[in-house]
Amino acid sequence: MAHLKTYKYQSVDESWISNHILRHYWNAAVKFLPMWLAPNMVTLLGFFCILINIALLQVFVPDLVGPAPPWLCYSFALGLWMYSTMDNIDGKQARRTGTSSGLGELFDHGIDSLNCTLGSLLETAAMGLGPTKIGAFTALVPCLPMFFSTWETYHTHTLFLGAFNGPTEGLILACSFMLISGFLGPQFWQERITDYVGYPQIFGDMVLLDLWVPVVLFAFFAAHLPSCIHNVYRARKQQNLPLWPVFLEWIPMIIYTVSVAAWCGSPYSILLRDNYLVIFCVTLSFVFGRLTTKIILHHLTRRPFPYFTIALVPLAIGAILAWLPLFGLDPVPAEFERWYIYGCLVFAMIQYFVWAVRVINRICQVLDINCLTIKKKKADQREQPESFTTKELKAGVYENGNLRQTKKEL
Repeated sequence: MAHLKTYKYQSVDESWISNHILRHYWNAAVKFLPMWLAPNMVTLLGFFCILINIALLQVFVPDLVGPAPPWLCYSFALGLWMYSTMDNIDGKQARRTGTSSGLGELFDHGIDSLNCTLGSLLETAAMGLGPTKIGAFTALVPCLPMFFSTWETYHTHTLFLGAFNGPTEGLILACSFMLISGFLGPQFWQERITDYVGYPQIFGDMVLLDLWVPVVLFAFFAAHLPSCIHNVYRARKQQNLPLWPVFLEWIPMIIYTVSVAAWCGSPYSILLRDNYLVIFCVTLSFVFGRLTTKIILHHLTRRPFPYFTIALVPLAIGAILAWLPLFGLDPVPAEFERWYIYGCLVFAMIQYFVWAVRVINRICQVLDINCLTIKKKKADQREQPESFTTKELKAGVYENGNLRQTKKEL
């Protein structure tokens, strides 16, 4: 816990849109926030924009096919944009109020982890993909770049965002797709590519949606993952440490990905056939949130990399049960699997919240801060003019109204 008191957040953002356009928007937006509003509350308010839309999704388009009414697609886009805005100005609010801490990074990226599946689930509904394999892919694929960015940050102690990154350009594209679905309808994604770009000899009868999976996977494996590995390699090289042991740290994510793919891909499972994708995504938001937030906590406290979390066990068991006929056994009864899916949700939710509350309370105790409010003494310090202690006054002199100390005196 001692490392929390000296921790400093570091990030590198190479996005042209962030640095030259959105930066001005974020700087203007943070000025609308009152000084008494805690940064973590800003993050949470942004997440509420996603949760409200998940509730609307469950009411108006529970089958994820719809088509969703245009206003709902616009609401999805607005909610995701507001979440992104709050996610980018919470750090500015922390510096503005003098309340930056390691808890802020843990809380921020923890909420990001929860949102990976929930925000993408809105995309699945807006595009009318339904409880299909491509719908499940759309809802769950953001977990991959999120994990490897977290893994990279653990080793480099710096969050790297490339020239084209998910939190900026990826989110803009996601909002754009939702707006297109609202304006033109989700059937737009089923139109032929040749009707827009020609070249029937190349694209044939391919529709726009056919490009979705290849483009996303190519962007991840060709750009994001190699960049993460390269940055980790450089960090390990500077410390004269071998690279190969860090690949063992992928084990929890491999278990997570294989389990999700196996369960969703099983022809014997009711998961997609009976439309339990929404429940499954909510469950996975807690499982994945536990997985990545644990890595962030170990990064903040300089502890060994966490190779395991108990939240993965029910998920792996569910994947095995979904493929019992492959081993010559009878398939799991539909009623049993239905209750097992709900049981996984309850287990993941309770396990996540119990752990999260304990960790947050402990960090608040160590740092003498509140999680969702600003302590009164912090507010009072902001309102009073800058003052110096007696020790500082004895050690320094004033220049232009500011305290200066020589190297010798320090």
